[in-house]
Amino acid sequence: MADAKISMYLPPNVNPTQAAIAYGCRALPKLNEELQSDDLLTRQKALMALCDLMHDPEHVYTAISIGCLESLKALLKDTNDLVRIKTTEVLCIMATHNVGREGFLEHNVIQALSFLMSDAQPACRENLYTAFKHLAQLPAELQVVAAELHAEDDRGDALEAVDPLFALRPLAAHVHHLEGALGIVNSGLIPSLVWKLQREEEEIQVLLLDTLAACLTEDATEALASRAVPFLKEKLLSTNCNIRSKAARTLIAVSVPPEGKIQVWQHDVIPILVHLLKDRDEEVQANAAGALMNATVTTEGKYAALDAEATRPLLQLLTSSLSKARLNAIKALTMLAEAPEGRKLLQPHVATFRALEEDFSPAVQRAAQIAIRVIEWKP
Repeated sequence: MADAKISMYLPPNVNPTQAAIAYGCRALPKLNEELQSDDLLTRQKALMALCDLMHDPEHVYTAISIGCLESLKALLKDTNDLVRIKTTEVLCIMATHNVGREGFLEHNVIQALSFLMSDAQPACRENLYTAFKHLAQLPAELQVVAAELHAEDDRGDALEAVDPLFALRPLAAHVHHLEGALGIVNSGLIPSLVWKLQREEEEIQVLLLDTLAACLTEDATEALASRAVPFLKEKLLSTNCNIRSKAARTLIAVSVPPEGKIQVWQHDVIPILVHLLKDRDEEVQANAAGALMNATVTTEGKYAALDAEATRPLLQLLTSSLSKARLNAIKALTMLAEAPEGRKLLQPHVATFRALEEDFSPAVQRAAQIAIRVIEWKP
Protein backbone atom coordinates (compact mmCIF):
# COMPACT_ATOMS: atom_id res chain seq x y z
CA MET A 1 0.00 0.00 0.00
CA ALA A 2 1.33 3.39 -0.97
CA ASP A 3 2.18 5.87 1.75
CA ALA A 4 0.34 9.21 1.90
CA LYS A 5 2.65 12.03 0.96
CA ILE A 6 1.92 15.72 1.42
CA SER A 7 3.35 17.85 -1.37
CA MET A 8 5.41 20.85 -0.41
CA TYR A 9 4.02 22.74 -3.42
CA LEU A 10 0.70 24.55 -3.76
CA PRO A 11 -1.89 23.19 -6.20
CA PRO A 12 -1.31 24.67 -9.67
CA ASN A 13 -4.57 26.67 -9.65
CA VAL A 14 -3.90 28.48 -6.37
CA ASN A 15 -2.52 32.00 -6.68
CA PRO A 16 -0.86 33.02 -3.40
CA THR A 17 -0.84 36.69 -4.42
CA GLN A 18 -4.63 37.08 -4.44
CA ALA A 19 -7.36 36.49 -1.90
CA ALA A 20 -9.29 33.24 -1.91
CA ILE A 21 -12.65 33.86 -3.55
CA ALA A 22 -15.67 32.77 -1.55
CA TYR A 23 -18.27 30.52 -3.13
CA GLY A 24 -21.27 31.92 -5.02
CA CYS A 25 -22.97 35.11 -3.90
CA ARG A 26 -20.56 35.57 -0.97
CA ALA A 27 -17.57 36.17 -3.25
CA LEU A 28 -17.87 39.92 -3.88
CA PRO A 29 -19.25 40.91 -0.43
CA LYS A 30 -16.29 39.13 1.18
CA LEU A 31 -13.81 40.90 -1.13
CA ASN A 32 -15.49 44.22 -0.38
CA GLU A 33 -14.97 43.59 3.35
CA GLU A 34 -11.32 42.76 2.69
CA LEU A 35 -10.86 46.00 0.72
CA GLN A 36 -11.66 47.83 3.96
CA SER A 37 -9.25 45.74 6.07
CA ASP A 38 -6.53 47.41 8.13
CA ASP A 39 -4.09 44.73 6.97
CA LEU A 40 -2.13 45.84 3.90
CA LEU A 41 -1.62 42.33 2.51
CA THR A 42 -5.34 41.58 2.79
CA ARG A 43 -6.20 44.72 0.82
CA GLN A 44 -3.63 43.90 -1.85
CA LYS A 45 -4.86 40.32 -2.28
CA ALA A 46 -8.49 41.47 -2.50
CA LEU A 47 -7.55 43.91 -5.27
CA MET A 48 -5.69 41.19 -7.17
CA ALA A 49 -8.79 38.99 -7.04
CA LEU A 50 -11.04 41.86 -8.17
CA CYS A 51 -8.82 42.46 -11.21
CA ASP A 52 -9.79 38.97 -12.41
CA LEU A 53 -13.48 39.18 -11.54
CA MET A 54 -14.20 42.61 -13.05
CA HIS A 55 -13.82 41.31 -16.61
CA ASP A 56 -17.36 39.94 -16.21
CA PRO A 57 -20.04 42.69 -16.48
CA GLU A 58 -22.35 40.74 -14.15
CA HIS A 59 -19.69 40.89 -11.45
CA VAL A 60 -19.24 44.61 -12.15
CA TYR A 61 -22.97 45.15 -11.62
CA THR A 62 -22.92 43.20 -8.35
CA ALA A 63 -19.79 45.00 -7.13
CA ILE A 64 -21.38 48.39 -7.71
CA SER A 65 -24.63 47.38 -6.02
CA ILE A 66 -22.87 46.26 -2.81
CA GLY A 67 -20.74 49.40 -2.52
CA CYS A 68 -17.37 48.33 -3.94
CA LEU A 69 -16.94 51.66 -5.73
CA GLU A 70 -16.97 53.52 -2.42
CA SER A 71 -14.33 51.13 -1.06
CA LEU A 72 -12.22 51.59 -4.17
CA LYS A 73 -12.52 55.39 -3.99
CA ALA A 74 -11.15 55.24 -0.45
CA LEU A 75 -8.23 53.07 -1.59
CA LEU A 76 -7.25 55.69 -4.18
CA LYS A 77 -5.90 57.67 -1.21
CA ASP A 78 -3.92 54.71 0.19
CA THR A 79 -0.28 55.43 0.98
CA ASN A 80 0.86 52.12 -0.51
CA ASP A 81 1.87 52.37 -4.18
CA LEU A 82 0.75 48.86 -5.11
CA VAL A 83 -2.69 49.43 -3.58
CA ARG A 84 -3.20 52.60 -5.63
CA ILE A 85 -1.93 50.93 -8.81
CA LYS A 86 -4.19 47.88 -8.44
CA THR A 87 -7.16 50.07 -7.44
CA THR A 88 -6.83 52.12 -10.63
CA GLU A 89 -6.42 48.87 -12.57
CA VAL A 90 -9.70 47.52 -11.15
CA LEU A 91 -11.47 50.78 -12.05
CA CYS A 92 -9.91 50.73 -15.51
CA ILE A 93 -11.30 47.23 -16.13
CA MET A 94 -14.72 48.24 -14.80
CA ALA A 95 -14.76 51.20 -17.20
CA THR A 96 -14.66 48.83 -20.18
CA HIS A 97 -18.26 47.84 -19.39
CA ASN A 98 -21.26 50.11 -19.87
CA VAL A 99 -22.57 49.26 -16.39
CA GLY A 100 -19.20 50.30 -14.98
CA ARG A 101 -19.20 53.62 -16.83
CA GLU A 102 -22.68 54.38 -15.55
CA GLY A 103 -21.51 53.50 -12.04
CA PHE A 104 -18.61 55.96 -12.38
CA LEU A 105 -21.06 58.77 -13.12
CA GLU A 106 -23.49 57.83 -10.35
CA HIS A 107 -20.77 57.52 -7.67
CA ASN A 108 -18.59 60.49 -8.70
CA VAL A 109 -15.57 58.30 -9.46
CA ILE A 110 -14.23 60.83 -12.02
CA GLN A 111 -13.44 63.38 -9.33
CA ALA A 112 -11.88 60.73 -7.07
CA LEU A 113 -9.60 59.54 -9.88
CA SER A 114 -8.58 63.09 -10.78
CA PHE A 115 -6.59 63.43 -7.55
CA LEU A 116 -4.12 60.85 -8.90
CA MET A 117 -3.35 62.74 -12.12
CA SER A 118 -0.03 63.79 -10.57
CA ASP A 119 0.68 60.48 -8.82
CA ALA A 120 4.36 59.55 -8.71
CA GLN A 121 3.67 56.09 -10.16
CA PRO A 122 3.42 56.05 -14.01
CA ALA A 123 1.40 52.80 -13.91
CA CYS A 124 -1.15 54.48 -11.68
CA ARG A 125 -1.51 57.46 -14.02
CA GLU A 126 -1.70 55.21 -17.07
CA ASN A 127 -4.52 53.19 -15.51
CA LEU A 128 -6.56 56.26 -14.60
CA TYR A 129 -6.13 57.86 -18.04
CA THR A 130 -7.15 54.56 -19.64
CA ALA A 131 -10.26 54.60 -17.45
CA PHE A 132 -11.00 58.17 -18.60
CA LYS A 133 -10.55 57.08 -22.21
CA HIS A 134 -13.03 54.21 -21.81
CA LEU A 135 -15.44 56.50 -20.01
CA ALA A 136 -15.28 59.21 -22.67
CA GLN A 137 -15.36 57.08 -25.77
CA LEU A 138 -18.22 55.18 -27.35
CA PRO A 139 -18.09 51.42 -27.79
CA ALA A 140 -16.70 50.51 -31.21
CA GLU A 141 -19.92 48.71 -32.15
CA LEU A 142 -21.97 51.88 -31.68
CA GLN A 143 -19.49 53.91 -33.73
CA VAL A 144 -19.90 51.48 -36.63
CA VAL A 145 -23.70 51.53 -36.32
CA ALA A 146 -23.69 55.34 -36.18
CA ALA A 147 -21.48 55.63 -39.25
CA GLU A 148 -23.75 53.24 -41.15
CA LEU A 149 -26.84 55.20 -40.12
CA HIS A 150 -25.38 58.39 -41.57
CA ALA A 151 -24.15 56.61 -44.66
CA GLU A 152 -27.66 55.27 -45.33
CA ASP A 153 -29.58 58.43 -44.42
CA ASP A 154 -29.98 60.40 -47.66
CA ARG A 155 -31.51 63.29 -45.75
CA GLY A 156 -28.43 63.74 -43.55
CA ASP A 157 -25.73 66.30 -44.17
CA ALA A 158 -22.74 64.57 -45.75
CA LEU A 159 -20.40 66.62 -43.58
CA GLU A 160 -21.63 64.77 -40.50
CA ALA A 161 -20.24 61.46 -41.72
CA VAL A 162 -16.67 62.65 -41.13
CA ASP A 163 -17.02 61.66 -37.48
CA PRO A 164 -19.16 58.78 -36.17
CA LEU A 165 -19.57 60.62 -32.86
CA PHE A 166 -21.88 63.11 -34.56
CA ALA A 167 -24.11 60.28 -35.69
CA LEU A 168 -25.34 59.67 -32.17
CA ARG A 169 -26.55 63.18 -31.49
CA PRO A 170 -30.06 62.60 -32.90
CA LEU A 171 -30.34 59.11 -31.42
CA ALA A 172 -32.08 59.39 -28.05
CA ALA A 173 -31.53 55.71 -27.25
CA HIS A 174 -27.77 56.21 -27.28
CA VAL A 175 -27.54 59.52 -25.44
CA HIS A 176 -26.42 57.91 -22.18
CA HIS A 177 -23.21 56.79 -23.88
CA LEU A 178 -22.22 60.44 -24.32
CA GLU A 179 -22.57 61.20 -20.63
CA GLY A 180 -19.07 59.93 -19.88
CA ALA A 181 -17.38 62.60 -21.99
CA LEU A 182 -19.79 65.20 -20.68
CA GLY A 183 -19.08 64.04 -17.11
CA ILE A 184 -15.36 64.66 -17.61
CA VAL A 185 -16.08 68.10 -19.11
CA ASN A 186 -18.43 69.01 -16.26
CA SER A 187 -15.83 67.91 -13.70
CA GLY A 188 -13.62 70.77 -14.90
CA LEU A 189 -10.77 68.44 -15.88
CA ILE A 190 -10.22 69.63 -19.47
CA PRO A 191 -7.62 72.32 -18.60
CA SER A 192 -5.70 69.76 -16.52
CA LEU A 193 -5.82 67.17 -19.31
CA VAL A 194 -4.54 69.74 -21.82
CA TRP A 195 -1.76 70.77 -19.42
CA LYS A 196 -0.77 67.13 -18.82
CA LEU A 197 -0.47 66.62 -22.57
CA GLN A 198 2.82 68.54 -22.45
CA ARG A 199 4.31 66.65 -19.53
CA GLU A 200 3.39 62.99 -19.79
CA GLU A 201 5.30 60.24 -21.58
CA GLU A 202 4.20 59.23 -25.07
CA GLU A 203 2.09 56.21 -24.07
CA ILE A 204 0.01 58.40 -21.77
CA GLN A 205 -0.16 61.24 -24.33
CA VAL A 206 -1.99 58.84 -26.66
CA LEU A 207 -4.58 58.14 -23.95
CA LEU A 208 -4.97 61.85 -23.22
CA LEU A 209 -5.53 62.65 -26.90
CA ASP A 210 -8.18 59.92 -27.18
CA THR A 211 -9.97 61.32 -24.14
CA LEU A 212 -9.74 64.93 -25.32
CA ALA A 213 -11.00 64.06 -28.81
CA ALA A 214 -14.19 62.60 -27.33
CA CYS A 215 -14.66 65.31 -24.69
CA LEU A 216 -14.09 68.25 -27.04
CA THR A 217 -16.78 66.90 -29.33
CA GLU A 218 -19.14 67.73 -26.46
CA ASP A 219 -17.66 71.11 -25.49
CA ALA A 220 -14.36 72.65 -26.62
CA THR A 221 -14.72 75.95 -24.73
CA GLU A 222 -12.38 75.20 -21.82
CA ALA A 223 -9.81 73.58 -24.10
CA LEU A 224 -9.67 76.63 -26.36
CA ALA A 225 -9.20 78.84 -23.30
CA SER A 226 -6.37 76.55 -22.12
CA ARG A 227 -4.21 76.95 -25.26
CA ALA A 228 -5.13 73.52 -26.58
CA VAL A 229 -4.50 74.54 -30.20
CA PRO A 230 -0.80 75.50 -29.71
CA PHE A 231 -0.24 72.32 -27.70
CA LEU A 232 -1.89 70.19 -30.40
CA LYS A 233 0.16 72.00 -33.04
CA GLU A 234 3.30 70.80 -31.27
CA LYS A 235 1.98 67.22 -31.18
CA LEU A 236 1.41 67.32 -34.95
CA LEU A 237 5.19 67.51 -35.27
CA SER A 238 5.81 64.43 -33.10
CA THR A 239 8.00 61.63 -34.44
CA ASN A 240 5.36 59.17 -33.18
CA CYS A 241 2.80 58.64 -35.97
CA ASN A 242 0.15 57.55 -33.45
CA ILE A 243 0.47 60.88 -31.63
CA ARG A 244 0.37 62.81 -34.92
CA SER A 245 -2.78 60.97 -35.95
CA LYS A 246 -4.58 61.48 -32.65
CA ALA A 247 -3.51 65.13 -32.41
CA ALA A 248 -5.04 65.74 -35.84
CA ARG A 249 -8.15 63.83 -34.72
CA THR A 250 -8.42 66.06 -31.65
CA LEU A 251 -8.06 69.14 -33.88
CA ILE A 252 -11.13 67.97 -35.80
CA ALA A 253 -13.12 68.22 -32.57
CA VAL A 254 -11.55 71.47 -31.35
CA SER A 255 -12.13 73.21 -34.70
CA VAL A 256 -15.87 72.57 -34.81
CA PRO A 257 -16.82 75.81 -32.95
CA PRO A 258 -16.06 79.13 -34.72
CA GLU A 259 -13.45 80.09 -32.11
CA GLY A 260 -11.60 76.85 -32.80
CA LYS A 261 -11.47 77.55 -36.53
CA ILE A 262 -10.10 81.02 -35.84
CA GLN A 263 -7.40 79.72 -33.48
CA VAL A 264 -6.28 77.03 -35.94
CA TRP A 265 -5.73 79.78 -38.51
CA GLN A 266 -4.17 82.26 -36.07
CA HIS A 267 -1.63 79.74 -34.76
CA ASP A 268 -0.50 78.74 -38.29
CA VAL A 269 -1.63 75.15 -37.89
CA ILE A 270 -2.98 74.91 -41.46
CA PRO A 271 0.44 74.65 -43.21
CA ILE A 272 1.37 71.79 -40.86
CA LEU A 273 -1.91 70.00 -41.63
CA VAL A 274 -1.20 70.38 -45.35
CA HIS A 275 2.23 68.83 -44.82
CA LEU A 276 0.63 65.91 -42.94
CA LEU A 277 -1.52 65.15 -45.98
CA LYS A 278 1.67 63.60 -47.40
CA ASP A 279 2.47 61.64 -44.21
CA ARG A 280 3.47 57.99 -44.62
CA ASP A 281 0.62 56.92 -42.31
CA GLU A 282 -2.86 56.85 -43.86
CA GLU A 283 -4.64 57.57 -40.57
CA VAL A 284 -2.57 60.73 -40.16
CA GLN A 285 -3.49 61.77 -43.70
CA ALA A 286 -7.20 61.13 -43.12
CA ASN A 287 -7.34 63.04 -39.84
CA ALA A 288 -5.30 65.94 -41.22
CA ALA A 289 -7.80 66.20 -44.08
CA GLY A 290 -10.65 66.18 -41.55
CA ALA A 291 -9.05 69.00 -39.57
CA LEU A 292 -8.53 70.98 -42.78
CA MET A 293 -12.18 70.45 -43.68
CA ASN A 294 -13.22 72.28 -40.51
CA ALA A 295 -10.48 74.91 -40.62
CA THR A 296 -11.25 75.92 -44.22
CA VAL A 297 -14.85 76.83 -43.47
CA THR A 298 -13.67 80.39 -42.75
CA THR A 299 -12.39 82.68 -45.49
CA GLU A 300 -9.04 83.06 -43.72
CA GLY A 301 -8.71 79.30 -43.46
CA LYS A 302 -9.51 78.81 -47.14
CA TYR A 303 -6.81 81.20 -48.31
CA ALA A 304 -4.27 79.89 -45.79
CA ALA A 305 -4.79 76.38 -47.21
CA LEU A 306 -4.59 77.66 -50.80
CA ASP A 307 -1.38 79.53 -49.98
CA ALA A 308 0.02 76.27 -48.56
CA GLU A 309 -0.90 74.53 -51.84
CA ALA A 310 -3.32 72.10 -50.20
CA THR A 311 -5.19 71.17 -53.39
CA ARG A 312 -2.55 68.82 -54.83
CA PRO A 313 -2.12 66.53 -51.77
CA LEU A 314 -5.89 66.59 -51.18
CA LEU A 315 -6.49 65.46 -54.76
CA GLN A 316 -4.01 62.63 -54.23
CA LEU A 317 -6.02 61.49 -51.20
CA LEU A 318 -9.06 60.93 -53.42
CA THR A 319 -7.51 57.58 -54.36
CA SER A 320 -6.73 56.55 -50.76
CA SER A 321 -7.71 53.06 -49.64
CA LEU A 322 -9.40 54.60 -46.56
CA SER A 323 -12.93 55.78 -47.24
CA LYS A 324 -12.53 58.23 -44.34
CA ALA A 325 -9.55 59.81 -46.09
CA ARG A 326 -11.42 60.09 -49.40
CA LEU A 327 -14.45 61.56 -47.68
CA ASN A 328 -12.48 64.14 -45.69
CA ALA A 329 -10.42 65.11 -48.74
CA ILE A 330 -13.54 65.67 -50.85
CA LYS A 331 -15.09 67.87 -48.19
CA ALA A 332 -11.90 69.89 -47.68
CA LEU A 333 -11.66 70.42 -51.45
CA THR A 334 -15.32 71.47 -51.49
CA MET A 335 -14.51 74.13 -48.90
CA LEU A 336 -11.60 75.36 -51.04
CA ALA A 337 -13.83 75.41 -54.13
CA GLU A 338 -15.99 78.05 -52.46
CA ALA A 339 -13.13 80.50 -53.11
CA PRO A 340 -12.79 81.62 -56.78
CA GLU A 341 -9.10 80.68 -56.81
CA GLY A 342 -9.82 77.23 -55.44
CA ARG A 343 -12.65 76.67 -57.90
CA LYS A 344 -10.34 77.57 -60.79
CA LEU A 345 -7.70 75.09 -59.60
CA LEU A 346 -10.23 72.26 -59.25
CA GLN A 347 -12.20 72.67 -62.48
CA PRO A 348 -9.74 70.51 -64.50
CA HIS A 349 -10.29 67.68 -61.99
CA VAL A 350 -14.09 67.37 -62.21
CA ALA A 351 -13.71 63.98 -63.90
CA THR A 352 -11.97 62.66 -60.79
CA PHE A 353 -14.95 63.67 -58.66
CA ARG A 354 -17.37 62.10 -61.15
CA ALA A 355 -15.54 58.80 -60.78
CA LEU A 356 -16.12 59.02 -57.03
CA GLU A 357 -19.88 59.16 -57.62
CA GLU A 358 -19.52 55.40 -58.15
CA ASP A 359 -17.63 54.86 -54.87
CA PHE A 360 -18.84 51.96 -52.71
CA SER A 361 -19.43 54.38 -49.81
CA PRO A 362 -22.75 56.28 -50.06
CA ALA A 363 -21.26 59.13 -48.00
CA VAL A 364 -18.39 59.52 -50.48
CA GLN A 365 -20.86 59.44 -53.37
CA ARG A 366 -22.95 62.26 -51.90
CA ALA A 367 -19.87 64.32 -51.00
CA ALA A 368 -18.59 63.98 -54.58
CA GLN A 369 -21.93 65.17 -55.97
CA ILE A 370 -21.86 68.23 -53.71
CA ALA A 371 -18.25 68.96 -54.68
CA ILE A 372 -19.08 68.86 -58.39
CA ARG A 373 -21.95 71.31 -57.91
CA VAL A 374 -19.70 73.73 -56.01
CA ILE A 375 -16.79 73.44 -58.48
CA GLU A 376 -19.04 73.93 -61.53
CA TRP A 377 -20.99 76.80 -59.99
CA LYS A 378 -20.78 80.03 -61.95
CA PRO A 379 -21.69 83.47 -60.60
